[in-house]
Amino acid sequence: MNTPDGAVADELPEVAPRLRDLRRGRGLTLEAAAQRAGLSPAHLSRLETGRRQPSLPMLLGLARIYGTTVSELLGETPPEREAIIRGGAFEGAEADGWLYQRTGGSGRAMQALRVRVLYGAQSDLVRVHPGEEWLYVLAGHLRVTLGDTLHDLAPGDSAHFDSLTPHRISAVDRDGAELLFVHTLLQSPAAELCLGGGIHRH
Repeated sequence: MNTPDGAVADELPEVAPRLRDLRRGRGLTLEAAAQRAGLSPAHLSRLETGRRQPSLPMLLGLARIYGTTVSELLGETPPEREAIIRGGAFEGAEADGWLYQRTGGSGRAMQALRVRVLYGAQSDLVRVHPGEEWLYVLAGHLRVTLGDTLHDLAPGDSAHFDSLTPHRISAVDRDGAELLFVHTLLQSPAAELCLGGGIHRH
């Protein structure tokens, strides 16, 4: 959740210094990193000092820029390169209205997450960044906006698109939606040539 600039957010207390250290470790100035992330330098500064909480899309973008994963940004240190991720009860971390749980191995070119999108969360946030995204709706109804085109997805529907396409994701129902979400940490070869995306129904 966002907090007033004068208050220190406490939901993700370790993220702020980690964001700062990663940026400095990559040799990026505040201005350069903010520009790549589509943020203002002041906003990134507030994230790095803990005066603002990052949303999951912001964490995804910063993870790409710093060459890491959301799990590692949050200080989770699972064994490297595990091939099997066991299921269980959903125990997701929260980032500005999205709940998510890692469902793939760390240290990979792709990051897989199980995500719960709560009703009303992130509905106005439009993202544009390098890479590809794939999502599969498990429960509830999801609204995906790609450019100027709006799509309502039901359980069993999926979307696969280049992340350079301006996109927005929100839950249609008040009960929210649950989905599997996979994104690349690097830009896809086709992303520079095509800004289109696709919605797939099963």
